[in-house]
Amino acid sequence: MSANIVLGVTGGIAAYKSLQVASSLTKLNHNVYTIMTESAAEFINPITFHSITHLPVESKLFSATTSEVKHIGLADKADLFLIAPATANFIAKAAAGIADDLLTTVILATKAPIMIAPSMNVHMFENPVVQRNMQTLDELGYKIITPDSGYLACGYQGRGRLPEPERLVEEIKKELSKKDLQNKKILITAGPTREALDPVRFLTNHSSGKMGYALARAASYRGAEVKLVSGPTELEAPLGVELIRVESAAEMKDEVIKDAESADIIIMAAAVADYRPDTYSTQKIKKKDGNLKLDLERTTDILAELGKKKDKSQLLIGFAAETENLLENAQRKLSKKQADYIIANDISNKNIAFGSDKNQVSILSEEGRTKLPLLEKEKLAHKIFDYITDAERK
Repeated sequence: MSANIVLGVTGGIAAYKSLQVASSLTKLNHNVYTIMTESAAEFINPITFHSITHLPVESKLFSATTSEVKHIGLADKADLFLIAPATANFIAKAAAGIADDLLTTVILATKAPIMIAPSMNVHMFENPVVQRNMQTLDELGYKIITPDSGYLACGYQGRGRLPEPERLVEEIKKELSKKDLQNKKILITAGPTREALDPVRFLTNHSSGKMGYALARAASYRGAEVKLVSGPTELEAPLGVELIRVESAAEMKDEVIKDAESADIIIMAAAVADYRPDTYSTQKIKKKDGNLKLDLERTTDILAELGKKKDKSQLLIGFAAETENLLENAQRKLSKKQADYIIANDISNKNIAFGSDKNQVSILSEEGRTKLPLLEKEKLAHKIFDYITDAERK
């Protein structure tokens, strides 16, 4: 769903990052209306924003070329404001309610949520006056996006760096998401496990963790308190999600069982190893003539254990990644594991196999089955939650 986003750009060197924010939001089909202060225009030509967003870039409070009351028009059409970068001067004016230019006037006139991303020298950011002003804005309902620490343009090291555009876009996506999972605790597993054979080798699978991470991100955006127990992946923790990293199936079982009782929804999206070496060699196994025989033992079936213990008020959701007889195997798993839902996907299809950015699944429950369309995993995660929340309301 597209939204009208007003991007406020004030006079800081980090203004160049706002170009990427505007570009990313435009690619997501949002309408991005840019307001630049006079100082911001000293860093970036307004034409650049116009070329990216294909929408007007405003800077002057008064204009003789239109009959519209400009600040009211922008204030009314906005679904969300992002001020990035937000200088100490802008923050001070906003906290005091000063309206002496277009940007400060518009934010006083709007009812839309306002997000502020401070960016300045570390000593300015730590100044008690700036901290007091940000606290005032926070108490007034503005959302302050905490700046990053690192090398600053002024040559100092410390907090005050504008977050990377990707994070700012994620903050906006979270803010715009519906909050139908508010007050829910959701426990999600993701990725593969590694079962050690010796200090060098292990058994694992091709799971990338992308689907589980997408589910965790979507749940967090929709207001849930999310804990993600992840096997080894190269993925970063989703915004607002508590990430617990584990290696083996046994470690994953311990973490899941520890938090399962307090969870409202448990989603087992991880590809947990079914078998592990029955002995671990403390030294590297040396190559010898002939074949090497491995004896394997079963790991604990975490989903089945949860199914035996789950509370009636909990939702237990498992995944079935199959190479054949997809629906038959998923239906059998639904019954055997005592899950409420099984999400089945065909990993023999290279377009939706492990590691792909897209997926297509069927959701099975006692009430029947539904096939969802092929989608990027982030969008599919929201579709899965849409389906489950709608089904639980009926």
